[in-house]
Amino acid sequence: MSIKVGILGATGRMGAHLIKNVQEDEALELAAVHVYDELKTPVPEGILVTNSIQALLEASDVVIDFSAPSATQELCERAIETPRALVIATTGLSVHQQNLIEECAAKMPVLYASNMSAGIALLKQLVEKVSATLRDFDIEIVEMHHRHKVDAPSGTALTLAEFAAKGRDLDLDKVRVSGRDGQIGPRSKDEIAVMALRGGDIVGRHTVGFYNDGEYIELTHVATSRETFSKGAVRAARWLSRQEAGLYSINDCLGI
Repeated sequence: MSIKVGILGATGRMGAHLIKNVQEDEALELAAVHVYDELKTPVPEGILVTNSIQALLEASDVVIDFSAPSATQELCERAIETPRALVIATTGLSVHQQNLIEECAAKMPVLYASNMSAGIALLKQLVEKVSATLRDFDIEIVEMHHRHKVDAPSGTALTLAEFAAKGRDLDLDKVRVSGRDGQIGPRSKDEIAVMALRGGDIVGRHTVGFYNDGEYIELTHVATSRETFSKGAVRAARWLSRQEAGLYSINDCLGI
């Protein structure tokens, strides 16, 4: 029996990729898409096209969410009363919205990831290990995205910074720097810089650098297509449909 998938954010930059990739997966069935305005990507007859998040949940076994924080918030609020498996990839969430995700996870399987690619999943682990091993090295993170991205730094860059801080038992909120200007003085030992660049149509580039006197290491992940993220979300939806209630990461899905 096919797993019925609903898409929240079907009219966004990821929407067309998600619609295509869900239909390509033999284990999944595209059941519903949520639209705020006009759906420009054609869908087969019989697919529910709705502006109601409640209707989206009721039509789906799993909902994939690439939307905006306000939409993710409503999804979580309604899912608490209508539990479904949720794959959430929206970034820029507030503390309250993150808490809602955790509340949902007590009742249903939820996979939350700021980046759905396999490469970033592995990079997070590498960053934590290098951070812990090379404790005397300065850590600088630079992310680059297209001109349309609305949040900065990216959710992925912040996640990488969290793993870097975790490797050294640091509180990221206390050591993160996301801008330098003027006579700021020398770099502090523990600070972790997270800098954002925007321009053109760059899908996504993240570099985590570890710098010391006489040597440095840079770990870089480059996404060359948005299908990297949509295919990752589709893989996550297929995996999550078989899980018990709980909060999962993309690393759990990949078994790494």
